[in-house]
Amino acid sequence: MDQSEIIDFLTSPAAAGRGEVEVIGTHCALVFLSGDVALKLKRAVRYDYLDQSTPELRHALLQRELALNAPVAPEIYRDVLPVTLGPGGLALGGDGAPVDWVLRMWRFPAGNQLDAVAARGEFSDRLATETGRVIAAYHAAAPVIRRPGAAPIDEILSELGRVFAEFPAAMRAHGIGEWREAAHRTLDRQRPLLDARGLGGDVRRGHGDLHLRNIVLLDGRPVPFDALEFSEELGTCDVLYDTAFLIMDLGQRGLWRPACRVLDAWLREARGGQDAGVAALPLFLSVRAAIRAMVLLQTDAAQGRPEASSAEIAAHMALARAALAPPPARLIAIGGYSGTGKSLLAAALAPELGALPGAVWLASDQERKVGLPTTERLPAEQYSPQHRQAVYRRLFDRATALLQAGQSVILDATFLDDGLRGEAEALARSGACAFSGLWLEAPPAVLLARVVGRVPGASDADVSVLQRQLATAVDPRGWQRLDAAGPPEQTLAQARQRLAVAPR
Repeated sequence: MDQSEIIDFLTSPAAAGRGEVEVIGTHCALVFLSGDVALKLKRAVRYDYLDQSTPELRHALLQRELALNAPVAPEIYRDVLPVTLGPGGLALGGDGAPVDWVLRMWRFPAGNQLDAVAARGEFSDRLATETGRVIAAYHAAAPVIRRPGAAPIDEILSELGRVFAEFPAAMRAHGIGEWREAAHRTLDRQRPLLDARGLGGDVRRGHGDLHLRNIVLLDGRPVPFDALEFSEELGTCDVLYDTAFLIMDLGQRGLWRPACRVLDAWLREARGGQDAGVAALPLFLSVRAAIRAMVLLQTDAAQGRPEASSAEIAAHMALARAALAPPPARLIAIGGYSGTGKSLLAAALAPELGALPGAVWLASDQERKVGLPTTERLPAEQYSPQHRQAVYRRLFDRATALLQAGQSVILDATFLDDGLRGEAEALARSGACAFSGLWLEAPPAVLLARVVGRVPGASDADVSVLQRQLATAVDPRGWQRLDAAGPPEQTLAQARQRLAVAPR
């Protein structure tokens, strides 16, 4: 049966049973929206990378899509239904012979997809952190496929080269030839790391298409959906490469701060197990950006409107080149009493430092609560000298791995002890990295007011903790003192001047 008849049927109230039907189309599928129901029909198409040309193939792909996504997003995915043909005509799930198949889902507001949230300027630090945690949990549950990890990137670069060669004008205009050479050089350097990651369990059957539009807020919680179902090869990748798609998508929109928060949370939930792998992130971000540019070129050509997306293509290729030219790693330590605004400064500075998306922010308050809600108050024994030393040790160990991977780091802790400040400086020296120590200061009355007025968060410091800190005389020799008595913007401006950085 011609699929146009099926499309007409699914567009009609007879199929929806709920009145007017809205249709959203892509090059691979049509989604029919009516009331609280969404029906997805695979188009009868065949591409180099995808074959949906028969009802049997479309049925199998819809079943795979359901199997991949229902465990993660049961609030969305329901079942696969046949479109049947009987004496009375077409029906949904009728008694006649199946002529095609649809995936039935619960409909959600389009404004809840994270691309829409980002467009509204509502991608908060809290949302970015929770998104990173959700993705880390997603990857932790994903099936491990042990294999060398460099070969898939080799294949992607080859495919990019083949497709880009079909657009010589774009190659010249966007420096694609130079980018390809740089990407291959970077891959050659990172090949041992990628292979080791794959054999060590970091290649998994992940999402495969983890960008902003494929994550939705359900009851305020970010939920990944629409995992790539048509190719097990493309859906199986390094978990950091999977995450890099989202980080790149945020960065391309200028949202480097939430991109940093996503990466911070994803790394933190891995308990330090992914820090060394960050050496591959520049290549992963670059490849993801180049793929987006390639798809835009292909789409413009298919729609007969060459150059329509030239500005977007230029922006993606600029990001792809920038990712492969990271500045040297540096270590910034931010110390001071509770209430001085260390975390506010660290969060604002991170996107402006180091390789994309920015410096990794390591905070003692957050490290202490790994695996727990940040608002959960810890018992007093978690702040004993023994526990405090263990937290600093984890911070220093993680910072060492990240710096060796070429990523800048911000250490955020009180650093009231001379020995701990000395260890931070020694850590930078051992890694041949530039070091800057920033010491934030404010009058006790200001600090007291801030601690009393805090909303629940990672820090458990209360008035009694602050009073004990103030009783400790600290002389942060060699660290640059910043006046933190004013608003956070003033402290940030001072820090930028001392560190010679500017907004990205």
